[in-house]
Amino acid sequence: MTDPVLDVRGLQSEFRIAGRWYPAVRDFTLAVEANETVALVGESGSGKSATALSILRLLPAVGARIAKGSVMFAGQDLARLSEAEMIRLRGEAIAMIFQEPMTSLNPTMTVGAQIAEVIEIHRGSTRRSAMAEALRLLEEVRIPAARQRLNDYPHQFSGGMRQRVMIAMALACRPKLLLADEPTTALDVTIQGQVLALLNELKQSYGMSILFITHNLGVVAQMADRVAVMYAGEIVEFASVNKIFEQPSHPYTEVLLKAMPRVDRDSAGLEPITGQVPGITALPVGCAFAPRCPLRQPDCDRHPALAPLAAEADHVVRCVVRAGQEAAV
Repeated sequence: MTDPVLDVRGLQSEFRIAGRWYPAVRDFTLAVEANETVALVGESGSGKSATALSILRLLPAVGARIAKGSVMFAGQDLARLSEAEMIRLRGEAIAMIFQEPMTSLNPTMTVGAQIAEVIEIHRGSTRRSAMAEALRLLEEVRIPAARQRLNDYPHQFSGGMRQRVMIAMALACRPKLLLADEPTTALDVTIQGQVLALLNELKQSYGMSILFITHNLGVVAQMADRVAVMYAGEIVEFASVNKIFEQPSHPYTEVLLKAMPRVDRDSAGLEPITGQVPGITALPVGCAFAPRCPLRQPDCDRHPALAPLAAEADHVVRCVVRAGQEAAV
């Protein structure tokens, strides 16, 4: 067995609010294997984006910190590297696609120049060869009339085309790991499908691993090999994509699936999730989902550990009721 491309162990990231530190990511443990797509799903406020920013060390320099844990990548603990070392890794070995391309792209630079800049910095290429590679990348992500669009500015592209530019920029140095943070949120269904198909195709041709962050379970079914369900800063269920859809075990996973529109089910059957994700300053003492959970029991007042479901070592659940475990303090 080869080592995982990304191996996160016990990660805890905290934000300082009114003089106190509060965890936004708690005891986060996850491995992404070579050429694998792992989806990280959950409602807004679950800590998904904070996790990605923690992995790439992009949390604010003031008022945020990685309190404990390790983030192993290529034999190095990213949580302990210097900023100079992280700058060399970002965009080269690890790339990220952000939620909204219009705010991620520089409006004062042409898209060709922005892609070329990544290649010049990390590969030491000349501007001419970097621009030639930028053109090749735009063609690879299927930008129509790429040669003519190379010198256009971001505002001259549609949302779907801007997202393709972001993908081209992320792939400029052929990264081993791609962090995709809600890359299809602002796109209509047709363009979303095209972008997902493109990512899947490029994943195979580049042989890279993907940590795909989304709240859209329909996207998960199309993209992921394994799925981690996140709630209130921690993973509450982790299994293969088939098991998550066919045998959801955590009550939160179940309600997420019931709230998902499906073509084979009438929209009147959708069940909204009552309540909301607790803020990091108001986390419950025990199971974070207990206040919203239909299966709540007295033992839920203690914090449960992430434990295997019955005899299935590859299906873990953070639930006293479903995992049949003793609650962990």
